[in-house]
Amino acid sequence: MAIKAPKGTKDILPQDSYKWQYIENTIREITSVFGYREVRTPVFEHTELFLRGVGDTTDIVQKEMYTFEDKGGRSITLKPEGTAGVARAFIESGLAGGPQPVKMYYLSTPVFRYERPQSGRLREHHQFGVEVFGAPDASVDAEVISVALKLFEALGISDLALNINSIGCPNCRPGYHEKLKDYLRANFDSLCPLCRERFEKNPLRILDCKVESCKALIADAPVMLDSLCADCSTHFDLLKQYLAVLGIDYKVNPFIVRGLDYYTKTVFEIISQNIGAQGTVCGGGRYDGLVGELDGPALPGIGFGLGMERLLLTMESSGGVIEQPSLTDVFVCSHGAQARIAAAGLVQDLRTRGIKADMDHVDRSIKAQFKFAGKIGAKQVLVLGENELAGGTVVLKKMESGEEMTVKLDDIFMMIQENS
Repeated sequence: MAIKAPKGTKDILPQDSYKWQYIENTIREITSVFGYREVRTPVFEHTELFLRGVGDTTDIVQKEMYTFEDKGGRSITLKPEGTAGVARAFIESGLAGGPQPVKMYYLSTPVFRYERPQSGRLREHHQFGVEVFGAPDASVDAEVISVALKLFEALGISDLALNINSIGCPNCRPGYHEKLKDYLRANFDSLCPLCRERFEKNPLRILDCKVESCKALIADAPVMLDSLCADCSTHFDLLKQYLAVLGIDYKVNPFIVRGLDYYTKTVFEIISQNIGAQGTVCGGGRYDGLVGELDGPALPGIGFGLGMERLLLTMESSGGVIEQPSLTDVFVCSHGAQARIAAAGLVQDLRTRGIKADMDHVDRSIKAQFKFAGKIGAKQVLVLGENELAGGTVVLKKMESGEEMTVKLDDIFMMIQENS
């Protein structure tokens, strides 16, 4: 039996990779306008990074991480999300000692989660995300949201809704936790097993439960927005003002908490109406305590992550079309041993001048070479044989019109450009 790709993984084949390249190039253009620079972190990290950074009550840590012991007896985890690794790199490299804020992005980084594969989400998928360290003001919250929305706009993705919330900080959240626990205590036995575990460790996460019975119980639960301290309340009010001045529409959704323990204050989700029930295409928020939790200085942070597979799916669901680039502009057909050698030199000269050129490598007949040139989308074909070699000429054929002309080799580059 042939070996197949593991469940939850997917090959990106040559006929599809141009779509990824288009999106990646668009991301690079937009992030450069906002002043973000690329960061690349390892595919695996010490497991402790995610236990401390992501949180041991999260679904990721409890159920989804690919963790193993290496040959040195160290616990290693394949990266399940992007932020913790970037925060570790920020601290380890000493970037905290430089000018602030530090604005970074990562692109098509592989992440691994053991979960049920679904549309746009695989066990190995790829993420684009931005991270900003050292900026406490709500202006950067609005900027981070704007980066994501500008990307969606550039890709022609519409029918999006921005939902925002504040989940407070370590000063005001404990009081809210008690209010929430008081509300839930009467129905504790009706909570799902995971939410019963969360009840003491992190009751806020119960608001994020996807089990229908739990969702019904929290419908009338107290919300964090009513328990914000003065600092968090002011920050959230400023965020709304910044979004307004940027012309960004939003909805306040008090049940957005996100699935990672490091979030504080601002959390947000961008939701698409075009990809069904799993409509969240981007999520993020502020994590002001993460750098300190990882033994770095007490610097604030904010960012978002989105799946590249889901982004491409959303784009195509919105009617976006990425034009497939041509593989070859000019194909050189040859017949005869000496002509084949000369064709290799001609193709090299064409490529040196920036022209996409190719030739036959499998000893096809002239007829088969023309057929192959049509299949790969060549706009022009050059025919080189023993007679052409002797006369210092080449036959140029326009594939669309079928027009043919004999051209001197010295003039071929000018003729190709004129007929492009």
